[in-house]
Amino acid sequence: MTDPAPLRARAEAEAAPLPPLLARAEHLAGTVLLGEHGRRRAGMGDDFWQYRPVQPGDARRDIDWRRSARSDTEFVRQREWQIAQSVLIWVDDAAAMRFSSDAQALPEKAERARLLALAVAVLLNRAGERVGLSGHDLPPRRGEVQIARLAQALVQAGDADYGAPRTAGLLPQGRALFVSDFLGDMAPVRDALTSAADRGVRGVLLQVLDPAEEAFPYRGRTIFESMGGTLAHETLKASELRAQYLARLAARKDELARLCAVAGWQYHCHHTSDSAQTALLWLYRAFDAAEAA
Repeated sequence: MTDPAPLRARAEAEAAPLPPLLARAEHLAGTVLLGEHGRRRAGMGDDFWQYRPVQPGDARRDIDWRRSARSDTEFVRQREWQIAQSVLIWVDDAAAMRFSSDAQALPEKAERARLLALAVAVLLNRAGERVGLSGHDLPPRRGEVQIARLAQALVQAGDADYGAPRTAGLLPQGRALFVSDFLGDMAPVRDALTSAADRGVRGVLLQVLDPAEEAFPYRGRTIFESMGGTLAHETLKASELRAQYLARLAARKDELARLCAVAGWQYHCHHTSDSAQTALLWLYRAFDAAEAA
């Protein structure tokens, strides 16, 4: 009979990051002031949106007679669109995302990316949206069980140096969120955004960077090595590389913003030294903008 002790130990080790991540995501989501996730479009639904004056073609049954009695104009009571959207999330799990320039003061890029992705999933789930995770066989669904599945999948790490967005499972006219440092090959990013746009998918691209990657504070003899250990470069005068590096980073960010604009997506760059709450609020509002577009 196989001893279950090693299996249990491995299972507990794998599950250990899950409760803290889920708890942090729930807490972060709770700091965002929640109204109903605003579709801000008239349509079938239960929630009141606004009154507007009667227009030619309106049915008499749609007139709100109580509101109309208070003025000389007849008003129609509009309700907000209530069709749930499907949102597919991709979070880069590559080795490059495990970088932190100050392990004592700053989280790894992967930790911040997972936290923000799960927190926005919590908010979208509360708003009635279906949320799934690309690359983990987790199609969009609603409910707390789905959130727990997302948390469990997000703590897994990949082996590649740099990640590439996965578009499998994107539903036509759906929504998507891609989270990465986007410092690897740009070709898969272009392909992913093109594929999404072809399917009518609108979404949000969040670039997560460590502040050292933005400032390049290195001087003198420095060895730059990829987190996966497959790439390395040694220089005796790191400061002489700063201008060239910053120019290439700016060009990369400009290209990401341009690709998103063409695809009808929202782009934002977040630094791990900045407030996670501010980034989450931006993400949540960006999904509203994507739906309204």
